[in-house]
Amino acid sequence: MGWKSFFSKKEKEDLDQGLEKTKKSFFSKIASSVAGKSKIDDEVLDDLEEILVSSDVSVSTTLKIIERIEARVQRDKYVGVNDLNNLLKEEIAELLEENSANDQADFVIPKVDGPYVIMVVGVNGVGKTTTIGKLAHQFKNKGLKVVLGASDTFRAAAVDQLKIWADRAGVSIIQQGMGADPASVAFDTLQSAKSQNADVVIIDTAGRLHNKINLMNELSKIKNVMKKVISDAPHEVMLVLDGSTGQNAIEQANQFIQATEVSSLALTKLDGTAKGGVVIGITDQFKIPVKYIGVGEGVEQLQVFNRHEFIDSLFSGSAFKN
Repeated sequence: MGWKSFFSKKEKEDLDQGLEKTKKSFFSKIASSVAGKSKIDDEVLDDLEEILVSSDVSVSTTLKIIERIEARVQRDKYVGVNDLNNLLKEEIAELLEENSANDQADFVIPKVDGPYVIMVVGVNGVGKTTTIGKLAHQFKNKGLKVVLGASDTFRAAAVDQLKIWADRAGVSIIQQGMGADPASVAFDTLQSAKSQNADVVIIDTAGRLHNKINLMNELSKIKNVMKKVISDAPHEVMLVLDGSTGQNAIEQANQFIQATEVSSLALTKLDGTAKGGVVIGITDQFKIPVKYIGVGEGVEQLQVFNRHEFIDSLFSGSAFKN
């Protein structure tokens, strides 16, 4: 595909293992659908469409992929099932390329005047606080000074968990405890980060979807208060989604995008599910870059998302033969 892997051997192994359940489920279904067939025909494409949808690629994205493969089959007249692997790989890669930002090579932040502020949103239980902790660890390892803000003040467990991660990563945390005003915590965090000459600020927020208006108002308040300290904050609003929930993750994305402006995505728990195809559907549907994926529980197993590495791992060792 004309690219060179930048992942270390360990990172590549983690990604391969993290996608193993998705790969086994996906390609075993396809292998069954093409068994005994010699060419890609309407029946094979119908089966492929059903498999992609059942793998949580989403209906609209699946139709795009099928239409692309169908066009190539018609153009090339006769395409054997042995070619389906490469066709599918190429079309998914092109789809991701059209809808992704430039691939990141590492845990880096854009240059801004003062600390780079990331506001993290997502419902409870998706791995939001854990993702923040792992991200802080990765940034710290790159020599960046990180400050965390515990603005999810509706659950004592959220504040406590973030403090544990701050201690583990060796970074500062600003907290006021359960019941405090989330915007006040964010304000204090940014002031502290500026005084410390920090490079990165990561603000945790509450993830309650039962009332979208309240969520919208709360996130807007946090944003407005942060702008009093750093005029262009937050520089990034990152939505964390649980990849193992498949289509439910897409619905959560819809809800948060309606409530606030989301600029990046992180997908967690891909190692525990066969629903890794949701990465493809979410990238295509929302045109918001997936920046990070979780492929294991280890602190180093939060990875930057690179479409080349993802596709290479997803298709490695797969083949369809009659």
